[in-house]
Amino acid sequence: MSCGVTQDVNLTDKKVLIIGGASGIAARLKSDLVAAGADVVLVGRNSTPAVDLTDEDSIRRLAEELGEVDHIVSVSAAHANGPVTELDMDAVHTALDVKVVGPIMVAKHFAGRIRPGGSILLFSGVAGWRPSPGLVVMATGNVAVAALAEALAVELAPIRVNALSPGIIDSGSWDGPDKESFFAQVAAANPSRSIGHSSDVSAAVLTVLANPFINGTTLHVDGGARLV
Repeated sequence: MSCGVTQDVNLTDKKVLIIGGASGIAARLKSDLVAAGADVVLVGRNSTPAVDLTDEDSIRRLAEELGEVDHIVSVSAAHANGPVTELDMDAVHTALDVKVVGPIMVAKHFAGRIRPGGSILLFSGVAGWRPSPGLVVMATGNVAVAALAEALAVELAPIRVNALSPGIIDSGSWDGPDKESFFAQVAAANPSRSIGHSSDVSAAVLTVLANPFINGTTLHVDGGARLV
């Protein structure tokens, strides 16, 4: 599904760093950014260049290698799901490092390299507003990201910092034999009566990057799921 967002957003010659995987939302975002004229660098733990958000030296090296950028989008996540009575501390630390601590270090090492008019966009998620059993760590990290965006927007001004909170998105991560029945159930309960697509998230990202007056905000792209 395509929303034609690149017809309205112009990011010509803007250097955009995407931190995260190379598939799903990140892949669609890269494609739409390129169509909007941006110079895109997509990095992850296994890319070239590479970055590990649990390792500050890795983040520092990436910043030194890339130099100046216009926008940074962090879509990275590591999961530590399950009943709180069964959680593994190392997995919890990794999940929060990737979602919260790593982006703080990204801000530390890239703040002086973001060009005028630039921004940082962090990914949160609907679990922060609709917690459920087994998702304690995810909910905590997602809410922390929203708070982090506000705090960084004040400290790094005039660099803009925002968060984006997707709902259930057909990005490939839900693929499996129960996908269609799960999506039907989710859509029936969502005020929009639908699930989201990678194109919906990408369109929202491009809007946030291009609009100079969106700052310190968490944009919810969830069809209203957090409300019910």
